[in-house]
Amino acid sequence: MSTYRLNKLLAPGSIALVGGSTRASSLGTAVMRNIRAAEFAGEFAVVNPVHREIDGHQTYNSIDALPFIPDLVVVSAPAAAVPGIIVEAAARGVAGAVILSAGLGHGEHSVAAAALSAARKAGLRLIGPNCFGLLLPGCRLNASFAAHMPRDGSLALISQSGAIVAGMVDWAAKRSVGFSGIVSVGDQLDVDVADCLDFFAEDSQTRAILLYLEAIPDARKFMSAARAAARVKPVVVVKAGRMAQGAKAAATHTGALAGADAVYDAAFRRAGLLRVFDLRELFDCAEVLAGGNEPRGKRLAILTNGGGLGILAVDRLVELGGVVADVGSAALAALNDGLRRGWSGSNPVDIGGDADSDAYRASLGALLDDADNDAVLVMNVQTAIADPVAIARAVSDAVAVHRERFEPSSKPVLAAFIGADPKVTALLESAAIPNFLTEDDAIRAFMYRVHHHDTMQALMATPPSDMETVKADRVTAQRILEDAMRDGRTWLDPLEIATIFEAYTIPIVPTRKASNMNEAISLAEGFFRQGYAVAMKILSPDIVHKSDVGGVALGLHDADAVRLAYATMMESATIKCPQARIAGVILQPMIVRPHARELIAGLADDPTFGPVVVFGHGGTAVEIINDKALALPPLDMQLAEDLVQRTAIARQLAAYRDVAAVKVDAVQLTLVKLSQMAVDLPLISGLDINPLLADENGVLALDARIAVAPPHRMFPGQTRLAVRPYPAAWQHDVVLRGGATILLRPVKPEDEVGIHHLLTHTDARDLHSRFLGTIKQFPHTFVARLTQLDYARAMAFAAVAPESGEILGVARLHSDSMYRMAEYAVLVRSDMKGQGLGWTLMTELIRYARSEGLIELHGDVLQSNDEMLQMCRALGFQVSSDPEDPAIALVSLDLNAPTVA
Repeated sequence: MSTYRLNKLLAPGSIALVGGSTRASSLGTAVMRNIRAAEFAGEFAVVNPVHREIDGHQTYNSIDALPFIPDLVVVSAPAAAVPGIIVEAAARGVAGAVILSAGLGHGEHSVAAAALSAARKAGLRLIGPNCFGLLLPGCRLNASFAAHMPRDGSLALISQSGAIVAGMVDWAAKRSVGFSGIVSVGDQLDVDVADCLDFFAEDSQTRAILLYLEAIPDARKFMSAARAAARVKPVVVVKAGRMAQGAKAAATHTGALAGADAVYDAAFRRAGLLRVFDLRELFDCAEVLAGGNEPRGKRLAILTNGGGLGILAVDRLVELGGVVADVGSAALAALNDGLRRGWSGSNPVDIGGDADSDAYRASLGALLDDADNDAVLVMNVQTAIADPVAIARAVSDAVAVHRERFEPSSKPVLAAFIGADPKVTALLESAAIPNFLTEDDAIRAFMYRVHHHDTMQALMATPPSDMETVKADRVTAQRILEDAMRDGRTWLDPLEIATIFEAYTIPIVPTRKASNMNEAISLAEGFFRQGYAVAMKILSPDIVHKSDVGGVALGLHDADAVRLAYATMMESATIKCPQARIAGVILQPMIVRPHARELIAGLADDPTFGPVVVFGHGGTAVEIINDKALALPPLDMQLAEDLVQRTAIARQLAAYRDVAAVKVDAVQLTLVKLSQMAVDLPLISGLDINPLLADENGVLALDARIAVAPPHRMFPGQTRLAVRPYPAAWQHDVVLRGGATILLRPVKPEDEVGIHHLLTHTDARDLHSRFLGTIKQFPHTFVARLTQLDYARAMAFAAVAPESGEILGVARLHSDSMYRMAEYAVLVRSDMKGQGLGWTLMTELIRYARSEGLIELHGDVLQSNDEMLQMCRALGFQVSSDPEDPAIALVSLDLNAPTVA
C-alpha cells in the first residue's frame, strides 16, 4: 500500500496509547512516560479497560469512549488482545496503529494475520508488530521505549532492529545529531521499509535516509522505492548477516560465487544506495550527511599542525581511492605570504605544531578559495602552545565566510580535532562542521560523500545510443527449456546449450553429437582436417559431472585414439553409473587461443532478488581466486562495463607486453546477452560459461552449463527480475491521421539525445504548456530524469520517425507509490501538431495504464491550452478548475469507465 495514510502515522495530530499499565517497569508505562515527556503537541489519551487512572493520567475504557478520533493508536497490550483493538480502532476511523507488542505469531491462522485482516478491511495502516516504536522529533512524539528523545534534524532512520534504534538514539544524544523521524518497522506486517523510503523521500524535512536491514521480503517493491529515494537524497544502508553462507549447495560456479550478501551488495549498487558495514560507519556517515554540500570530485586538501597525522591521512585517502589535491598557484602564494614561519610547501599543508588561530584562519581561507581541490579536511593535535578553542573558532569563522560567499555550492569542510574537549566539539557542531575522532574516520567520511557523488553521476549517466541490439530467437530457446522441463530434466545437454547460445548469438565452440563409435570417428576426422585435436564427452541426462565417471577424453589426435577413448568411456560409464541413459557422445574441437584470458560469466538465481549476472576470473580455480562481481539485470552496455571494471581481471583485458587487448566491448556485449536471457527465459535457474575465452578476436564459450527449474517467484509483469525490464512488447508501428507511419515505443535511457533534440525543436509556447512555466535550458541531469525510467512506476512512450530516428513526441505517466493513480504529461513537436500524434500518444498511454490496473489518470493543464483541454474532454476526462490557481485546469480520467472510441 506504500505511503497511503502514512502522513497520519508519521506526522499525527492526535494519538491514543492502548494498553498502559500501573507497573512502573511495564512497556506501556515506559511508552506513556516518553510520550508525555516529549510534550506531544496534539491530543493524547490512554485507553485501559482495567485502570481509571495511570501515573496521574486519566484513562478511557475503550477507543470508542475517547473524546476525539486519534490519527494514531500505539498498542502495547498483550498479543491476544491486538486484533480486537485493531477492529475497534478501524470502526472509529483511526488511520493507523503502531503495534509494539510481540508474540503475534506468523502464518495464516496467527494473531498477526487476524490483526492485518481487520486493518485492511478499513484501510488502517499498521507498523510492527514486535517493534521499538516511533520517534518523530518534528511533532514532539516519542512513541517508543527509547532512553532519550532525539533532537529535531534532517536524518531519517528506518530500522528492522529495535536495538539499532536504541543505539542510534543514544549516539545522537551525545553528538547533537537530529532526526526528522525514526521508524522501527518490526515484523513489517503492513508498513515495510519500502513504504517508509517512499515517505521520507518526499519529506522536505529529511536530507538523508539511514537504513538498517536484515532481510527484504519484496525485492521489486524495495528496489523501486530505493531507486526513487536515492535519486533525490542520500540513502545509506547497513545490512546484517554478511557472512551467511548462501551458496553452500550451489550446483554451478556462478551460484557458488553469488553468495547472498554479494547479491544484496549488487542490489544496493543498482539502486544507488551507499553501503556501510558496521554501526560506527553508519554513525560517521550519518554525521557527514547531516549537513554540508557534496564534493564535486575526490581531490582533498588536508590542513594540519602535525606532519605525521597528515601522512597517515594521505595514506588512508589514497588507499580508499581519493586524490591528494594539488595546491594551486594562487593558494601557494597566499600560504607562502601568510605563513611566514614556514610550512610543508605541499599537500598535506602542515603549518607546524605551534600554529595558532590566525595561521589556521589564513591557511583555511586560501585552501577554500583554491579551485584545485574539492573539499578540505582540517586537523588539529592539541598542544600547550596554541588554544584549541580559538583555533576551532577561527576555523568556524573561515568556513562561515566561505559559505556566505559561495552558497549553495560551497565546499565541504571536515574536521578531526584529536582529543578535542567539549568546547571545541560544541563550536564545530554549531558551525555545522562534522568533527571526527581520528584522521581515519574523517577520510572515510569524505569518501562516503565522494562515493555518493559518483553513484549519482553513474545513475544519471547516459548509455551509448549506438549499442548493438541483442538479436535473439527467444521462441527456439524457450522451446528447448520447456522440452527439458517436460522430460523432468534439471540440466540441458551440450547440444541444447549450443542451440540456445546460437539463438542469442553467443559464440560457443562447435558441438557435434555421435550416437555410436563410427559416427564419433567420422565427426572427429572432420575436426582433424581443420587442424584441431578433439575433446570427447559422454552424453547422458543422468550424468552431470562427466569426469567422475570417466566421461571426458581430451587431446584426441587420430581415429585410433577416438576409437579407444569411445570404448573406454562407455565401459567406465556403464560400470560407475549402470542406471544412466547414455545417448552417445559429443565431440568438440580443442581450440587453443594462446593469449586468451579465461573468464567466467553466467546467471545465478537468488531467492530474494531473482536472476543475477555474474562475471569474473574463470578457469578451474574460479572459487579459490574468487575474483567476481555481480549485477542485477537488465543490463545495458554501460552497466555491463561497470560490472567488468569491478573485477581484478578487468585490467588484463587491456593490452600488455606482446598481448593484444581484448576486442572492444566483446565481453560487455556477452554480459548484455546473458542479461537478456534472464529477461526472456524464466526457466533458466543457473548458467555457467567457464571458461569464456576473450582475446583480440572476440569471445568464445569453451564450456557451458544451463540448469532449468520453474521460477520460485514471479514479480508483476510476469518476470523474475527485481528491476522491471524494458517493456519491449509495447513497441509497434502506428499510422497517423495523414497516412504517415511512426514507431511507437517506450522511452529508453539512451534516448537522451533524441529527447534533447525534441525539447530544443519545440516552440517556447508549447514548452510552457507542457512544463507549466518558462524553461530555456535542458541540462543533462534534467533530460536524464525524463529518459531513465523505473518501469515499475513510470512509463513514457516516444513517437519515432522511422527513417531519421527523430523523436517527434512523448507521452508519459508517473504513478503514485501505491501504483493506483498516475499523473500524465504529453509533448508533441510543434511542427508535428495537427496530425493526430497527440491523440495517438494519449490513447496509447491510457491503454497502458488500464493494462497495468491503474484506476485514474490525471494532470494539470493550462486553461489557455485549448487543444489539450479539447482532447481531454474527447477522451472522457473530467475537467475542473484548480481552486488554488485559476490559471490551471485539473483533468482526470476514471480508467474503469468505458473506453472512448
